[in-house]
Amino acid sequence: MTARGEARLWLAQRAAGILLALAVAVHLATILYAVHRGLSAAAILARTRGNAAWLAFYLVFAAAAALHGGIGLRTVIREATAWRDRSLDLATAAFIVLATLAGWRAAAALFA
Repeated sequence: MTARGEARLWLAQRAAGILLALAVAVHLATILYAVHRGLSAAAILARTRGNAAWLAFYLVFAAAAALHGGIGLRTVIREATAWRDRSLDLATAAFIVLATLAGWRAAAALFA
């Protein structure tokens, strides 16, 4: 990958990390609020079912986590092994897509 490509990956990971940090803060604040109010898991799920705003939030959350983690995994593999060719980039992209789809499936289960 070119230096420009590496710089773009670096920037994408940082942007995903910022988005992820915000999403984690909202997620944890919501959990604290729910626990403080004595809500059960069933009550929380009842509030999220059919709520498009929560669906959108968790879809973005899952995509940011997959992107951030996938790029980080690529970096760890490059530092720990001799794997450097295009196949690493393709494997990383496949991981990111699969992780995103798994997260979106979980988010859809909360919405449905």
